[in-house]
Parts: sequence; C-alpha cells; structure tokens
Amino acid sequence: MATLKTLTNLLLLLLTISSAASIGVNYGTLADNLPPPPQVAAFLAQRTYIDRVKLFSADPTFLRAFAGTSIAVTVTASNSDIPSLARSPSAASAWVSSNLLPFIPATNITRVAVGNEVLATGDKLLISLLVPAMRSLSAAITAAGLSVQVSTPHSLGILAASEPPSSGRFRRGYDRVIFRPMLDYHRRTKTPFLVNPYPYFGFTPKTLNYALFRPNPGVFDAVTGFNYTNMFDAQLDAVYSAMNRLGYGDVEIVVAETGWPSVGDPDQTAVNVENALSYNGNVIRHVSSGKGTPLMPNRTFETYLFALFNEDLKPSTSERNFGLFRPDFSPVYDVGLLRDGPSGGKKWCVARGDAGADVLQSNIDYACGHGADCAGIQAGGACYQPDTLLAHASYAMNAYYQASGRNDFDCDFAGTGIITTADPSYGVCEYRS
Repeated sequence: MATLKTLTNLLLLLLTISSAASIGVNYGTLADNLPPPPQVAAFLAQRTYIDRVKLFSADPTFLRAFAGTSIAVTVTASNSDIPSLARSPSAASAWVSSNLLPFIPATNITRVAVGNEVLATGDKLLISLLVPAMRSLSAAITAAGLSVQVSTPHSLGILAASEPPSSGRFRRGYDRVIFRPMLDYHRRTKTPFLVNPYPYFGFTPKTLNYALFRPNPGVFDAVTGFNYTNMFDAQLDAVYSAMNRLGYGDVEIVVAETGWPSVGDPDQTAVNVENALSYNGNVIRHVSSGKGTPLMPNRTFETYLFALFNEDLKPSTSERNFGLFRPDFSPVYDVGLLRDGPSGGKKWCVARGDAGADVLQSNIDYACGHGADCAGIQAGGACYQPDTLLAHASYAMNAYYQASGRNDFDCDFAGTGIITTADPSYGVCEYRS
C-alpha cells in the first residue's frame, strides 16, 4: 500500500512538473569526479524536466556546453569581480565582451548573478560596491544590445527578524543603504530579487515536519491571521514582508537555492534520503502549484534546487551530499525530474571524472588501438571539442565498449570507466550506441 501511495505521488509530481513548473538546478563543481560539461548539458536537456541551470562562474567550457540546448543559464560574476565592475564602466563592458557576447544566442544566458551571498561575507567594502556593480553591469549589457537580467543571491541572514513572517525586516543599516537602492534597481529593470531559503538550516526536532511539508499543527501569525503549515512559505513571506516594509512588495522573488542533504554524520538523524526526497519533492510540487504563499497568493516561483551533483570536495558529510544525481547520472533518489529519455535501454561507457591524465591517455591509446573508431576525436572531428583528455577518453572508451559487444567488463578500464544510461552525445558529437 505504501508503494502504491509513493507511485501515485510520483505520478502527480511528474504531471505537475511537465505542465507548470520552471524548475532549475544549481550546478556546482567542487568535486573531482564529475562528468564533462557537454555530457551534463545533454543529460539535462534530454533526460530531465530541468529547464534552468545556475552556474557559480562564467567558465567558457560550461557556457559552450549548453549551446543549442535551450536551457536557461544563469552565470555568476564572482565576488572578486565586484570592485572592478562597480568602479569601471570599461571593466563592465569587458566582462560582457568576454563572458556573454561570445556565447549568446547559441547559449540561452538569461541572467547574471553578481556575486553570491555577498552580505554574508561581512566585507563592508564589497557590500557597499554591490549595487553599483549591478547597475554598471546592467548598463554594459544594455549597451551591448543584450537582454540579460542582473541580480544577486541572498541568504536569509539579510533579515533581522523573520518570525512570525509578518515581522520580517532587513538588518538595520542595510535596509535603507543597501536594500532600498537595490530594490529600486530591481523595480526599474523588472528583475527579480534572489533569495536562498533553506528550512534545513532552520528546523529543530520539534519543527521537522513543518520543514518537510508534512502534516503539522502549523505556526500562527497573529498579525495577519495566517496559519503557516510549512517553513518554506514562512521564510519566503518573511523576505516579502521586509521588501514590502520598504515599499517594494511588487518586486518578483526567485528561489535561487534550496535543498536538503541525503547523507549526514551519525548525529544528524534528520539527514537521510527519505527526508531529502520528501523536501525536494514537496518544494517542486508546491512552487509549481500556483497556490503561492499566504502573503503572495496565486503564483508560481522560479526555483533552483541545490544541487545537481554530490560534490566530494566540500568539507562536511552533509555538504557533500546535497546532490540529486551521482557522477554517472544515476539519481541519488527519484524526485520526479527524470523523463523517459531517448536512450531506450541503450548504454554508454564514459570515463570517471577523477581519473588521472596518464590513465586517461592510456585508455585512449588502448581503445583506439584495439578496434575503436576514434576519428571523431581527431582534429576537425565532430567530437574534437572540448579538447580535453576526459572528453576524448570518454569518446574512445565508449567506441571500444560498443565495438566489443557492450559487456560490462569492456568498460572497466582498470576501474576508470562508468556505464551510464544517459546519452553523452552533444551538439554534432554523437556517441555510438
């Protein structure tokens, strides 16, 4: 009976996603075992309902990878870019020339995030230059004839008060000096205010069900008369209240990050696959429903889940396990974002992202010398770009795997090969199947 209920809920979630949602994902790269960006872009475009991705840099390898996919891409100008962007219009123009113009329109870059949670750094100089940097970059984008939004993501640490939601207000000193001009900029440019609500960081054992959208008594806001049945709504409405307090309740809110880890340390009993699935599945369903929040009713929210992959170079167990997918593209848990892909039971062999350069070159030499057709990765070949050992090794190893009969052991390569059901083909580069 429980299995039937789970399947029913998953079916409803799939119908919701495919019909109404704009669900994105944060594509972090603090790992040494991730697949090449072109394979990632192809996987997202072909095998998932994810139609937006947020990058934490403007790395050209990633921007080229998403060319032709129609996936909406948010790129990030790093915190270290802020001083030059704020002080020099020519620096802002140069940033646009280097990081946007070479890739648009082939890559659907829709937004630039200026920094990431800048106020949380406590760097007073950086904070004071944030809004000028946003304005400067926006002006440079307009001058270049592009239509790309400029915003910046915020943690909930920007709030001095958040409970109950109607009491939400920005931290004193930042409210009028930083957020009033920032929100005025957003209103004038019709761009959204980006926030990172994480009930995971705000729950207690008593409020776990409240954080996970599970049945609970709720939290009553005596000022508005609303009873909140989930922490996500409460956090968003606290941000809305802070914005409205300054007179900017009309500015759109986008959920730039939210998520729940699937593995934690032994004392983190609420960190498990079941709770990660519950939270992320309920977030997708909720933001796509059109119900909105008590203070922002009848609306959907553009939302980016954190994160695409588990990232094994992050410091703590839970931080390493926010991912929806493993490096071989298999789901850590099925949150309903996978569609029936075009693979039709097909399998491919690709190189592990953590394989060393010497091993990858050895794999290329072996595969191409033992029956694999490696013409595609020769100079001028359809799969020559990106010209990296990892990409070339994946192509050669797959060609050998397919030519040898698609046996699992033909993809071993001394433990450096991975069998995947996600088609790694991209652009004009077609992997044999």
